[in-house]
Amino acid sequence: MLLKRYTGNLLILILLFLLLAFFFLGDVFIPKAIDLSGYPLLHSVLVVFLGLFLESIPFLFLGAIASSFIQLFISEEIIQRMIPKSAFMAIFAAIVAALIIPVCECAIIPVVRRLIQKGVPVHAGVVLLVTAPILNVIVFGSTYYAFQNNPAILYGRIILCILTAIIVGLFIYIFSRKDVVKEEKPEAVRGHVHDFPPSKWTSFIEHTSQEFFMVGRYFIIGALFASIFQVLMDRTLLAEIGQAPIKGTALMMGIAFVLSLCSSADAFVAASFSHSFLPGSILGFLVFGPMLDLKNVLIMLSCFKRSFVFTYVLLVFAVVFSLCLIAGGLISKGGL
Repeated sequence: MLLKRYTGNLLILILLFLLLAFFFLGDVFIPKAIDLSGYPLLHSVLVVFLGLFLESIPFLFLGAIASSFIQLFISEEIIQRMIPKSAFMAIFAAIVAALIIPVCECAIIPVVRRLIQKGVPVHAGVVLLVTAPILNVIVFGSTYYAFQNNPAILYGRIILCILTAIIVGLFIYIFSRKDVVKEEKPEAVRGHVHDFPPSKWTSFIEHTSQEFFMVGRYFIIGALFASIFQVLMDRTLLAEIGQAPIKGTALMMGIAFVLSLCSSADAFVAASFSHSFLPGSILGFLVFGPMLDLKNVLIMLSCFKRSFVFTYVLLVFAVVFSLCLIAGGLISKGGL
């Protein structure tokens, strides 16, 4: 029974070790019979995939640890005392919390799910989902260095992130249902059966492992599709519509969604598009990508109910798209 329960996780772990061995030690240990040098597209996809994986996996692990810690060591009463009674003040409390939570767009999802289960209002949790990947020192620094000659992009990214969080948070508060978290199977949290009650630290390790592999399998699927898109993307087509505000913004948001870049490094990719796209479109890439991409939507579907995820995706897209068009017009007129 125990072997059956962990078989999926073990297979994923073995596959990842094989991929890493191929990437780092392929020239030494991998036979020429499976050498991918004759298949440049496949080799490129593998390299991009491993880049995404190695960049993001530490943050996924951090998110699993944070989620387990909240589940086992922080009671509902403590969280309830920390939440402002005012719905509007709860939004600003979540924005402040985002400044001190060092997790990326994937890792924040299980953390928010656990906080909602502990009593955090859904709209405050959504604000944390929106802001945590952008409002931190690392992202601020990378955006600053990537756009040193264009500070409007740096400040625009922060301002649009906060405005999006407030608008989306208020909408969710007014219209969303409260039961948005997907119910977990008992074994997903409790781990295997013990003859004796496990200690909290034993439960912590088991819970972290289950959380990490549950989120990780969806991340791998999303990262694989994102890698394929990055390799096959035709950049000459992008330049043709880059100067159209509406089409360019929609396209850059779509590219950010599929590329699924980590928010700590996406500014440098955005800078490479800055000669072909308008500032509003670049902001669409920088603001929308950390909030929603292919891999974190799959992770959200593992944590939240589909109706909520669908509403969240449409709402964030509409708000970010509208704000980026407005910001793009202001930048072109020197107003931002």
